Amino acid sequence: MIDPMIGMPQGAEWLVILAIVVLVFGAAKLPELARSSGQALRIFKSETKGLRDDDKAESETTEAQREIEARNEARTETQAEARNETSGEVLRERRDDPTA
Repeated sequence: MIDPMIGMPQGAEWLVILAIVVLVFGAAKLPELARSSGQALRIFKSETKGLRDDDKAESETTEAQREIEARNEARTETQAEARNETSGEVLRERRDDPTA
């Protein structure tokens, strides 16, 4: 059976990797690099949380909009029925101006 830890660096290897990182970036840049990495990670987490919240709000909005659309359709049907009932009647306009 293959041991999954074969490819992972062990004790002294981590020290060599750390020394190479210090040589490449310099000791003064390491705190700044760590700080900017942490800030980028926080921004990423907040954005993904915001996207999840937007999806939840969108589904809630969709349900509310469906309800509103159903009410509007019912209202429109009621108004159409009312127009059909009065379409056979002759409506006369009352004019207040006798000269017209």
